[in-house]
Amino acid sequence: MDFYELINDGVGKKASDIHITVGLPAVYRINGELVKAGNFVLTPEDTEKMAMSVLNDRQKEVLKEKGEIDISFSIHGVGRYRINIFRQRGSHCMAIRVIPLNIPSMEELGLPMIVNDLTELRNGLILVTGPTGSGKSTTLAYMIDRINSEKRCHILTLEDPIEYLHRHKKSIVNQREMGNDSMSYANGLRAALRQDPDVILIGEMRDLETIGIALTAAETGHLVLSTLHTLDAANTVDRVIDVFPSDQQHQIRVQFASVIQATISQQLLPRADGHGQVCAFEIMMATEAVRNLIREGKTHQLSTVIQTGGKYGMQTLDSSMMNLYRRNLISRDTLMTRSMNPDMIRL
Repeated sequence: MDFYELINDGVGKKASDIHITVGLPAVYRINGELVKAGNFVLTPEDTEKMAMSVLNDRQKEVLKEKGEIDISFSIHGVGRYRINIFRQRGSHCMAIRVIPLNIPSMEELGLPMIVNDLTELRNGLILVTGPTGSGKSTTLAYMIDRINSEKRCHILTLEDPIEYLHRHKKSIVNQREMGNDSMSYANGLRAALRQDPDVILIGEMRDLETIGIALTAAETGHLVLSTLHTLDAANTVDRVIDVFPSDQQHQIRVQFASVIQATISQQLLPRADGHGQVCAFEIMMATEAVRNLIREGKTHQLSTVIQTGGKYGMQTLDSSMMNLYRRNLISRDTLMTRSMNPDMIRL
């Protein structure tokens, strides 16, 4: 089975990820579980041939120099993929994320209605957070697509690599890929401030410099959307603040409190019927009470404000999971094992 046959087979079996490594058959992640694709054991020659088939000459040089590379890759009529190629023990491995050709709807994603309200904002910072593979990029793609469909503005995305492709609708959408179109998020973000954007999407806020520029962009009249690998609102705020030296943290707390508009923290859960996954969401809206707690460094109290903030569109992860359970979308076992506070769950 060559690379393209493997991809077609994985897509047909609704794999979210495909792993290619020496000494095993290809492995698919289906409904969150790893499943071997047949019995054909891959050799070093097989994996090298597959890896080289998707790289251009420049990318091959980057892989040789750094030992890993992220790329995006399309197969016409089949799909688009985010691929990480890396070396281990002298051989090539590939981790392939399957990206749907079409951006899912709000209903398909199960997003709370408040997310549509967030796309109406003109400035500030919105963070979508969660573990790897929790659907953060898809949530952001939906938000960008809605802005693109509803508003006349300039949307600039900085991604590594570009995942979903956006065509111009009411808005102008320019998508820049790190490594190809700009050297880094920080460089791309500095340049973005000179490119007259209304909306800036940053694939991931990875370092102090990128976070600092993002906060400034949100402060100066831009709507900034980005992601972090954090589980909830309190962890998200702490992660942003803790990136900075201790002597700057008070100033950053004040700045972050003034620009944050919302955090959306999400987790993918296995469906009770065994067919796919469903997403649970925590929503924190930046009310004055939330901003005050952030300024005062009392992030441990944010969960209480979220619990009582339903009238503002807020919800906890546990309440979202409980709602999924009551609709028979997740099992009792999933509810209890994935809940943030299982002792507080009342069935």
